Amino acid sequence: MKRTKRMITGLLAIAALAAVTSCSKKGGSSSEPETTTAAPTNTTEAVDTASSNMDIVWLSDYDLNTASNGKPSAALSIFQKQYGGTVQYIYADHNKLSTVLEARIKAGEDVDMVPYIEDFFPEGAMTSLYAPLDPYFEDMGMNEAGLWDSMKDVSEQFKYNGQHYVVPYSISDPLLITYSRKLMKENDLDDPYELYKAGKWDWSAFTSMMDKFVEKADGTNRYGINGWFGEAAIRSTGSNIVKYDGTMFTSNLSDPNIDKAGALMEDVAKKQLYTKGWLDCFPTDQSTLFYAMGDWALGGSNARNPEMDLMIVPFPKAPGADKYYMSCNFDAKMLTANSVKGKAVAKFLMCERYAATSDKYRAAAKEQALTHLKSGNNADKSYITEEQYNALQSYLDPKNVTPVFDFASGMGAKISGNGLYNYETRGVVKNLSTALLEGSAESWAELKKSVSPVLDSELKKYNK
Repeated sequence: MKRTKRMITGLLAIAALAAVTSCSKKGGSSSEPETTTAAPTNTTEAVDTASSNMDIVWLSDYDLNTASNGKPSAALSIFQKQYGGTVQYIYADHNKLSTVLEARIKAGEDVDMVPYIEDFFPEGAMTSLYAPLDPYFEDMGMNEAGLWDSMKDVSEQFKYNGQHYVVPYSISDPLLITYSRKLMKENDLDDPYELYKAGKWDWSAFTSMMDKFVEKADGTNRYGINGWFGEAAIRSTGSNIVKYDGTMFTSNLSDPNIDKAGALMEDVAKKQLYTKGWLDCFPTDQSTLFYAMGDWALGGSNARNPEMDLMIVPFPKAPGADKYYMSCNFDAKMLTANSVKGKAVAKFLMCERYAATSDKYRAAAKEQALTHLKSGNNADKSYITEEQYNALQSYLDPKNVTPVFDFASGMGAKISGNGLYNYETRGVVKNLSTALLEGSAESWAELKKSVSPVLDSELKKYNK
C-alpha cells in the first residue's frame, strides 16, 4: 500500500476541521461533488514528513493564509498540519499576473505557484512561464484509487505538448440556466429540471418554451433569455473553437456542431428572443423566461425574487450530443517554470483535492452555503435553497455533466480578448458568442467569414 494512501484518514480529519472557517479558493467553497473512497483502516504509520522544503511562494491577487474570515484555506490548513508547510503570499493584480510572473522569473526572484487563469494557458506554457506537473504525479497522489478518478479525463483536456501544466482539482462557476417554476406554471410550460432528470432537456424543448412564452406577450415586452448565452450554447455541443492534436492548433469553425450553435444563436437573435441588457440577477419584472449566468448570481436572484420559486439547470443538450456539456471554470494551481519546489506544490495540490472531496468538509461547506446572508435591516441579501445546492453539486460532477475546456480561451487578445467590449476590438471567441445576439453580425455565415482569417493567422503564431 502506498504511503500517500495511508495518509487519507488524517488528511480528511484535518480538512473537516478547517472547513468550518475557511474555503479552498478565493471567495467561495469547494464545489466538487464527488466523495473520496473509504479511508483505509491502517492509520498507525507515521505521517509522511517530506524530505524537501515545504515552503511555497504564492503569487496571486488573493491570500491563501486569509482565504475566509481571516483563516487559512482548507487546503493550506491540511498542508500546514500534514507537512509543516507554509505559503508566502506575494500580491499581483489579476490582469497583470503573467507580466509580474515573467518579471520575477527573469530577475531570479522566487515564485513557486500561481492560480490557473484561463487567459494565460496555453500561452504561458509556450512562453516558459509554467512547468509541467507530470514529474510530481506520485506526490500528488494521482495514482491513488478514487482520489483523482473523476478529474483525470478533465485534466486530459489540458494536455499540451505531451505534458500536464494544469490539473484541476474541482470545477466551479458553471454557466447555468436559472428559471422560475412559478412562471413556468403560469404559462403552461414544463419544468426544465424535471425534463433534465428525464433526459429530455434539450435544445428543442428549450427553444419551444421560449417561443411559447414570447407568443403570450399580449402587448407586453417578453423575451426568451438574457445573460451569457452564446458561450454556453457553443460549449454545450462538446466541440471546441480550436482543436489541438498534440502537435498543431487548428481552427474548428467548420465543425458541424459549432455551426449548430451558430444557427441557434442566429435563430434566437432573429426572433428577438434575446435581450442584451446586463442584469446581475434573474429579472424581477417576469419579462424573461431564462437567465443564463454563473451560479454566483443565484443567491441574489433568490433574494430579489422570493416568490418565484427559482431553480437551475445546465444548458440543454445539443442535437446529436451524447451527453450534457458545460462551460465553466476550473480550479487549479500551476507550478512556475523557475520553481525548485515542485514536490511541495504537488503536495499542496493533493491537499486541495482532499479538501474538495472530503465528505465532512463538504458537509461543512454545504452548511455554510445554505446560510442566509442578511442586509442591515435583516432582509435577505442572498441565499440558496437545499434543492438548488444539491442540484448544483450534481452538475459539477463530471459523471453527470461534462465540463469543456477550449484552448482558444487562453490564446491572446486577438483570439480571446474582450477588447473594448465591441465587435471591432473583441477577440474571435468573444465575437462568435456575442456578435449575433447583439446585432453586430447579420448571420452566422457572415460572422464566420469575418473572423476565420483572424483565427487562422493567430494560430500560425502558436504553431511555430
